[in-house]
Amino acid sequence: MAKKIIDENALLVNKIVEGIQEMKGEKIVTVDMSQIDNYVFRNFVICEGRSNTHITSIADSVKEYVREQIKVKPFATDGYANSQWIALDYGDTIVHILLPELREFYDLEGLWEDAVLTRIPEFE
Repeated sequence: MAKKIIDENALLVNKIVEGIQEMKGEKIVTVDMSQIDNYVFRNFVICEGRSNTHITSIADSVKEYVREQIKVKPFATDGYANSQWIALDYGDTIVHILLPELREFYDLEGLWEDAVLTRIPEFE
């Protein structure tokens, strides 16, 4: 059973990353928290967009792509009102899409530096 859960989480993270890449989201990082004791979330996926409109487009792309590919919808979303930082809640996996200046200020990767961080190469 544990292997199936791990495979489902990996599949979800991969589809989220692909949804981000569809809209040219930038500086994608996955954060695997599973090796940390008492983690609240298993994974974070963090990326940035160039503008509020770009952030909205990335979030919409992730929601649509993941739903189409693996029939999974987010439990909740937040941040669409100003589109500076949109979060998509997929249960054990949270997606953060931020403007570059907010990402730098909040430094989510720095907060979870003891987790396994994977930087996804940029598409050219």
